[in-house]
Amino acid sequence: MNVIECQNLVKNYGRKQVLEDLSFNVTENKITGLIGRNGVGKTTLLKIIAGFIRETDGEIKVFSQKPFNSLFVSANSVMIDDHMTFPPSFNLADILKEAEQFYENFNIELARDLLNYFSLSNHLNHDKLSKGMKSTFNMILGLSSRCALTIYDEPTTGMDAAVRKDFYRALLKDYLAHPRSILLSSHHLQEIEDLLEDVLLIHEGKVKLHLSISDFKEWAIGLQGKKSAVSRWTDGQQVIYEKEIGPGLLYTVIRNEGIEGMLHEARQEGIDVIPVSANDLCIYLTDRQKGGIDDVFNRNHSL
Repeated sequence: MNVIECQNLVKNYGRKQVLEDLSFNVTENKITGLIGRNGVGKTTLLKIIAGFIRETDGEIKVFSQKPFNSLFVSANSVMIDDHMTFPPSFNLADILKEAEQFYENFNIELARDLLNYFSLSNHLNHDKLSKGMKSTFNMILGLSSRCALTIYDEPTTGMDAAVRKDFYRALLKDYLAHPRSILLSSHHLQEIEDLLEDVLLIHEGKVKLHLSISDFKEWAIGLQGKKSAVSRWTDGQQVIYEKEIGPGLLYTVIRNEGIEGMLHEARQEGIDVIPVSANDLCIYLTDRQKGGIDDVFNRNHSL
């Protein structure tokens, strides 16, 4: 069953087009990573999914309903980001009590245990918390809601490394015990890739790739060796990224499709065949130029 169905989605702010002809489906009970660089439209897309804003064109359905102003979608989804605000008269305990009234599956005991674990007092006010503490409380709220669709938009902003690690572990443990559809947005794939089942990579307002995390990790391969040899073996291939790594040496990333025999022969000629990490692949696929920042210096500042 598809929890989210998105077809030819467009979102404009005035003359600026943020999302362009975006199409994808998200099936139920999966953790999907929404990946992309800052400013590519991730937050806009998540707000449309959550029903906070309306699309300009195209069609989107969440739980088979249009999400904008849908009480059903609101009652069965929660979006967590670092811009959440609450009534200033409410302390953290008050916020959790209200959430328990609204969300059918809200687990108040889990929320209280997590507050205690992260040393957050019930009597604190949300707007008085530090940035990291706000993110921690927001995470607790989202996790305890146990909504059929839980959306996290850059949820670890301000958290230190230890708290981020605890958050990811808590998310995975509760997901395994209570499966639901989770959208986790980040531009740091290396931190979350062990949690993910699918990766949805968007770039310049469009879907670049939508694959399982295992397929994503094998989508490309790197070749490293003498420039003449690497260039010969990559001729005619889909080159994603390349850079010179030393005098006469070249590192090239190509699409890993139908090249198994080629790779064996390349190794025999002394070319190193190197796996490409999921995070590096995201960077290479969203670079404007195949050599990244090196191209700037190679083109304009070589003297």
